[in-house]
Amino acid sequence: MPSIFRVLRILCVAFRFGLDDLVLSSLNHPLASALRWLLRLGGQPKAPRGLRLRRALESLGPIFVKFGQVLSTRRDLIPADIADELAHLQDRVAPFPSAQAAACIETALGAPPSQLFAQFDVDPVASASIAQVHFAVLHDGREVAVKVLRPGMRKAIERDLSLLHIVARIVERAGADGRRLKPREVVAEFDNYLHDELDLVREASNCSQLRRNFDAQSGRGDLLIVPEVIWEFTTATVFTMQRMYGIPVGQIDRLRAAGIDIAKLARSGVDIFFTQVFSDGFFHADMHPGNIYVSDQPESLGRYIALDFGIVGSLSEFDKNYLAQNFLAFFHRDYRRVAQLHIESGWVPADTREEELEGAVRAVCEPYFDRPLSEISLGQVLLRLFQTSRRFNVEIQPQLVLLQKTLLNVEGLGRQLDPNLDLWKTAKPYLENWMRRRMGLQGLRQSLEKEATQWSQTLPSLPRLMYERLNRPDTAPQLLEEMTRLRYAQEQGNRLLIALTAVLAVAVGVALWALTR
Repeated sequence: MPSIFRVLRILCVAFRFGLDDLVLSSLNHPLASALRWLLRLGGQPKAPRGLRLRRALESLGPIFVKFGQVLSTRRDLIPADIADELAHLQDRVAPFPSAQAAACIETALGAPPSQLFAQFDVDPVASASIAQVHFAVLHDGREVAVKVLRPGMRKAIERDLSLLHIVARIVERAGADGRRLKPREVVAEFDNYLHDELDLVREASNCSQLRRNFDAQSGRGDLLIVPEVIWEFTTATVFTMQRMYGIPVGQIDRLRAAGIDIAKLARSGVDIFFTQVFSDGFFHADMHPGNIYVSDQPESLGRYIALDFGIVGSLSEFDKNYLAQNFLAFFHRDYRRVAQLHIESGWVPADTREEELEGAVRAVCEPYFDRPLSEISLGQVLLRLFQTSRRFNVEIQPQLVLLQKTLLNVEGLGRQLDPNLDLWKTAKPYLENWMRRRMGLQGLRQSLEKEATQWSQTLPSLPRLMYERLNRPDTAPQLLEEMTRLRYAQEQGNRLLIALTAVLAVAVGVALWALTR
C-alpha cells in the first residue's frame, strides 16, 4: 500500500496549486461545480492551469517531473497550453550530492572515482529527473562523461507509480472526459519508459546502435556524431561515454559566431530524422534542444551531436511502408488513398465507410494546403489527424505517437534555426526516392540479398525434401475411411442421445401425472 504520508503530501500540493480546480472544472456535472466552489470558497486560481500543473509536478519530485515530461509528448491527448508548459520541465531538476554520486560509482564499478579516473569533476555538468552527468578523464587520457543514476530511484518509482495508477483509475471513472484522456494507458506508457530509463545498460546499447548507424562505414558519417560507449565503465546504474564538445542547438547566436551555416544545419536535421525513421527504423525519440548539440571543433564543424538515449523509437517494415505511403498521399492530396491505408492497416474497424473517413481527412488537410508551404506544419497535420481519428475508433500505435512527438520536436527545432524551412519540400523527394528504392529493381535486389543467407541453408535440402514428399505413401484413402467411421459413430451417438432424451421426457411426464392424481 502506498505510504499514507506520501498521499497526504500529494493532496496538499495538489490543493496548493489548484489542481482540484483543474480536475473539477473539466467535469460537466452540477456536483463537481458545487464541490469546486466549496473547496475554493467561490474563488479561482489566478495562474494559468499549465503553469500550476508544472509547478505542482516540480514540487512532488523527480518521478512526477518525468511524468510531466512524458505527458507533454502526448499532444494527441492533452490541451496544447498544458503540453507547452510541461515541455519546460526538461533539465530543470536539482542535482543530488556529489558524495552520493561517488558512492554510486564505487558500488557499481568496484572502486572510487579517484582510482577509476585520472580526473573526476565532483560538480555535475547536467542534472535530470533520472540521473546526472559528471565529466572525467580516463587514465589513458580519453575524456569521458559519466552518467550516474539517482540513488533510491527504483524504490521511489515503484511507490509513486502505484499512486499514479490509482489516480489514473479514478480519473477514468470520473466521466467521459476522463475516459477520453486514456489516463491508464498514459500511465502504463510512462511506466514502460521509466523502467527502460532506469537501466543505463539499455541506454548505452541504444547509443551504440545509433553510433553504428552513423559511422563512417554507413556513408552517413558527415551527418551525426554519436559518442562512443566505454563499456568497461558502464553498468545498470553508471553509463560512461565519450565526452562531446559542442554548442547547444538552441543557442543560435553562438552557432553563427562559430561560422556555422544555420540554413544548412536546419536541412541536415530533417535529413537525419528521415534517415533514422525510413532507412533504419530506429530513431532518437527525445530530440529536444537539451539533447542536441552542434560540433564547434574544426574537424567536425557544423555536425549534429546526439546525447541522452534513454528513449528511442523503432519501426517495423510494415510501419515504415505505411508511413511513407501516407506521407506521399498527403503530398499529392490523395485523401481517398489515406483512408484506404487506414482501413487496410487494420487500425480502423473493417466496417468503416471509406468515403466518410476520406471526408474527415480532407477536412483536416485542406486548410493547410491553402497556405504557403513554408507556413505548413507537418507535425501539426499529423496531430490533427490523430485527434480526428478518435471518432473512427482508430487504435493509435505507441510507436507512431512517439514518432509524431519526435517530428514535432524536429520541425520546431528546424524552424527555430531557419523560419523559412519547408519540411514538406525537404521530405517529399526523400520519400519518393525511398519508395522507388523499395519498389524498384534496387529494392528487389536488396530483399534478395537479405534473404540469401537463409536460402543458402534451405536450397540444398529442397531436392531431398521434394523427393521424400513425392515418395511418401498416399494416406488420403485411409484418412477418408477414418473420417467416415468417425462420422458414422457421431451419428449413432446423436441417435442414442435423442432416444435417451425422449425416454427421460416420458419418464418425467409419467412422474408428474402420477403426482397430480
